[in-house]
Amino acid sequence: MKDKTRIAYFGTPEFAASQLEAILKAGYEVAVVVTMPDKPAGRGRKIQYSDVKKTALEHNLPLLQPEKLKSPEFLEQLASYQANLFIVVAFRMLPAVVWQMPELGTFNLHASLLPQYRGAAPINFAIINGETETGLTTFFLNEEIDKGAIIMREKVAIRPDETAGELHDELMLLGNKVVVETIKAIENGVTNPKSQEELTNNQQLKPAPKITKEFCNVDWSHDCQTIFNHIRGLSPYPAAHTQLVSENGEQIDLKIFESEMEVGPTPVGTGRVVTDNKRFLKIATNDGFIHLTQVQQAGKKAMPIADFLRGTPLNGLWTTRFE
Repeated sequence: MKDKTRIAYFGTPEFAASQLEAILKAGYEVAVVVTMPDKPAGRGRKIQYSDVKKTALEHNLPLLQPEKLKSPEFLEQLASYQANLFIVVAFRMLPAVVWQMPELGTFNLHASLLPQYRGAAPINFAIINGETETGLTTFFLNEEIDKGAIIMREKVAIRPDETAGELHDELMLLGNKVVVETIKAIENGVTNPKSQEELTNNQQLKPAPKITKEFCNVDWSHDCQTIFNHIRGLSPYPAAHTQLVSENGEQIDLKIFESEMEVGPTPVGTGRVVTDNKRFLKIATNDGFIHLTQVQQAGKKAMPIADFLRGTPLNGLWTTRFE
């Protein structure tokens, strides 16, 4: 059966590139790869290729980069490759005219245990919300985002101190297995897809919307656990951030990549900065302190807190700006 499956693969970032590599390693034929158009990035505004494009080029795979997924030119090109299975990983929403095209259907790999955490940032929000487990889901696409019939789910535990970056890498590797197993199940006609309504069981569904810049601001009026989860759920990207403000009005913008909790009574007000200007910097919450252990000041590299304090001692009274 394997030699009869022709795949059109849709994806953009590193996560998707890893799955493409796994599909090729398993011996499947990828007839064409579809990824986002090239775009300028960074200070030099140099043209950047997506990770999926880089992988496609390394393997000399046919490549399409449409601006519009409904354009007649793209649809004609896509159909010309005669793929009978479409696979989507970390790409934009496909119109029905695309996902209805292949004989064997179109499936997506999503980084959560659907129906929980539908949306753009499932890895981040699973950690931000303090979940102890998450996983991967493959499902057939339909008209609604992340709501198609489920083919396979694979669970993983979330460590109490795990960051979004660490969980991303773990799920990325697990996805290699899940995607290949899903292809095999579809080939053999044993998917037995289940509607997501069957798996809801009256549980409250938590969304995973796109993360905004405002959402990354740390609200120091929360408890330690909530703030700790917020920081690790945004680390390393897009990263939680805060603004330190001195009694003289000096301001320092910081991204926070790593932190530690110190739960207990606080003799100072919420949002107050406490530091010895050598080894530690901690900020008061409503039930303790959050120690900042790795930070990045605007325009500088990420560094341990001791290195930050060595270059930027915080003399006098400092607080955080939060709403």
